[in-house]
Amino acid sequence: MALHPVLETVTARIIQRSKPSRGAYLAHLEAARVKGVQRGALACTNLAHGFAAFPANDKLSLKELKKPSVAIVSAYNDMLSAHQPFEGFPALIKDAVRDVGAVAQFAGGTPAMCDGVTQGQPGMELSLFSRDAIAMATAVALSHNMFDSAVYLGVCDKIVPGLLIGALHFGHLPAVFVPAGPMTTGLSNSEKAKIRQLYAQGKVGRAELLEGESQSYHSAGTCTFYGTANSNQMLMEVMGLHLPGAAFITPNTPLRDELTKAAARRAAVITAQSKEYLPVGHVVDEKSIVNAIVALLTTGGSTNHTLHLVAIAKAAGIVIDWNDFDELSKVVPLLTRIYPNGNADVNHFHAAGGTGFVIRELLDGGLLHDDVTTILGKGLRAHCTEPFLGEGGKGVVWKDAPTESGDEAVLRKVTAPFSPDGGTVLVQGNLGRAVMKVSAVKPEHQTVEAPALTFNSQEDFMDAYKAGQLDRDFVAVLRFQGPRANGMPELHALTPALANLQDAGRHVALVTDGRMSGASGKVPAAIHVSPEILAGGPLGLVRDGDIIRVCARTGTLEALVESSVWHSRSLATADLTPNGVGMGRELFAMFRNSVCEAEKGATTFGLPSPVATTVGLHDKDPVGNTVPGSDEDYSMKKEA
Repeated sequence: MALHPVLETVTARIIQRSKPSRGAYLAHLEAARVKGVQRGALACTNLAHGFAAFPANDKLSLKELKKPSVAIVSAYNDMLSAHQPFEGFPALIKDAVRDVGAVAQFAGGTPAMCDGVTQGQPGMELSLFSRDAIAMATAVALSHNMFDSAVYLGVCDKIVPGLLIGALHFGHLPAVFVPAGPMTTGLSNSEKAKIRQLYAQGKVGRAELLEGESQSYHSAGTCTFYGTANSNQMLMEVMGLHLPGAAFITPNTPLRDELTKAAARRAAVITAQSKEYLPVGHVVDEKSIVNAIVALLTTGGSTNHTLHLVAIAKAAGIVIDWNDFDELSKVVPLLTRIYPNGNADVNHFHAAGGTGFVIRELLDGGLLHDDVTTILGKGLRAHCTEPFLGEGGKGVVWKDAPTESGDEAVLRKVTAPFSPDGGTVLVQGNLGRAVMKVSAVKPEHQTVEAPALTFNSQEDFMDAYKAGQLDRDFVAVLRFQGPRANGMPELHALTPALANLQDAGRHVALVTDGRMSGASGKVPAAIHVSPEILAGGPLGLVRDGDIIRVCARTGTLEALVESSVWHSRSLATADLTPNGVGMGRELFAMFRNSVCEAEKGATTFGLPSPVATTVGLHDKDPVGNTVPGSDEDYSMKKEA
C-alpha cells in the first residue's frame, strides 16, 4: 500500500533538516571501521591485556585475529525486577556465539536505576541524567576496541535509550538488543489504581497499599503496565533492533532462553567480516526513527519518548522535534488499549496478537516504512511474525502474526481503531511548548480553563491537597521541575490526588516542566514545558489566580493575561540549593549545568559535527574505506 502522505512529508522534512549532521555522523562511522577484525588495530600489548583472563580456546580465537568478537554490555542488577533475569544471560550468549565460530566477552556493565523505587525521592533527580551516564558507560565498555558487534541487555526507562545512544556513538558496530520480558500478570492495573486513590483519600492504610503494590509487582520481569520500559521494547521491535516478537516473552522460560541464544548468534554473523554487515548506525536512520514515533503513538506509549527518541535520533545525526510527533499523531490511529490507556497489561496484549500484529497493520495501512534495514537484513515486514520453540524445544521458529485480534478490547486493526489519532498532542502559547498525552483522557476533560495555583515542588502540592485546600477548579502550575532546575523528575505522586479531584467533579489540569512518563493517566497534563524557567521560559511569569487555558483540541497552552501585564512581570525565583546536594546529586552538577531543553532531548551531548578535514563523496577514510555521503550511497554500495 502507498505511504500515507503525512508520513512521507514528515520523513522528507526530517531527512532534509538532518542532512548536515547526518552526513557528519556517517562520515565518522565510516572512519571508525577497520579492515578485518576491530582488535586487529591494537598493539600486541593491548591485545594481550584484552584476552589475558579468557579460556584457552577463546583466547586462541582472539589471538588469531580471524573470528569476530561480540561485546556483551549489560545493565544487570537484581534490584530491578526487569533486569534480574540478565544475571544468567552472559553464559548463554558466550555458548551461543561459539556455535557460529565467534567469541563473546563481557565488555562492561552500566548503571540501571528503578524509577519505581525512586518515585518522589531525591534519587529521582538523577533518573533522566542516568540515561546519558548509561550512554557514557556503554562508550567506556566499547572503548577497548576489541569488538566487532555487541549485544545490549536492558529493559527499563532510561536504560534502553542510554544503551542505544551509546551504541550509536559506535555506529560502525552491529547492535542487537536483548530484552528480559515482562513478569507474569498479578493484581489488575485497575485494582492497583483504585487502592492508590483510596490511600490518597486516607481510606486505606500503608499496610493495605503495600500489599496491593506487592501483588502487582511480584516477580522477575518488567512491570506489566505500558509505561516507559515496555514502550522501549515496542520501539526496539519496530526499529528492527530485536529479533521479531522478542519483547514480551516472560523470563525464565525455554522460549526466552532460545531467543537470547538466537540474538547472540545473529550479532556474531552480521559483523564486517560477513556478507551481512549491518552496522547500527545504518539500521537506525531517518525512516526507522519515524517508524519508532508511529509505533509510540499507535500504542499510546510513554511520553518520556518525546525526550528519548529526540535524543536517540540526535546521537545518529538526525533532528526531530515535537511538531513531527504532533503531525504524525493526527493521522496515526490508536490500535491498543493497554494500562494506563485501558485495563489490559502487556501479557494480554501479546496474547491478543502483539507486536507482529501491530507492525503488519501499520504497514498495510501505509503508516510505516517497510524499506528499512533491520538486524535480519530485510525490510520491516519480516518482523510481522511471532516466535515459537523449534522441534524438540530447541531453537526458535517464526510464524506469521495472527490476522485477527485475539481480543478487540485490547488490540484492533487499522481499519477499526480505538481512536483515529495517536493521542499525543503539542500544546503551545505564551507559556511555551509542551506535550499532552490524551489517549486516556475523556473528551470532556481535554479542555480546562481555570485559575492557576503555583507550586515549586510536588511536596508543596501534596501538602495543600492533604490540608483540604484544593477542593476547587484550578490548573496546578508545578514549576522548577525541568532538567536544569532539578533533573526533571517524574511526578507520579500527583496523579492519584488530581484523579480524586477530577472524580469529585472538579475541573483540574497540570502544567509542568517536569515529567509524568508512561503512567500519565486520565487527568489532562501539559508536561515537559519548554523552555524551563532557568532557560528563560515563561512558566515563571505565572501568578496565582491567572486564568490558564489548556486545550488538547486546539493545541493551546495559554495564560489569559493582558499582554502589557504579562510582559511587565519578572521570572519567579526559588531556592534550588537543596536540589544539588544529597543522594549523589552533587556529582551530577555538570549535567544540570550543560543540559539542553526538553524538546531537544534534554541531552548533555550535541549533534555530530563535521570531521576536521573536508571529506568528499568519494574520499578515503584513514584506513582506506570510501566515505559515503548518505544512506543512499550505502544502500547502493550494498546492492553492488
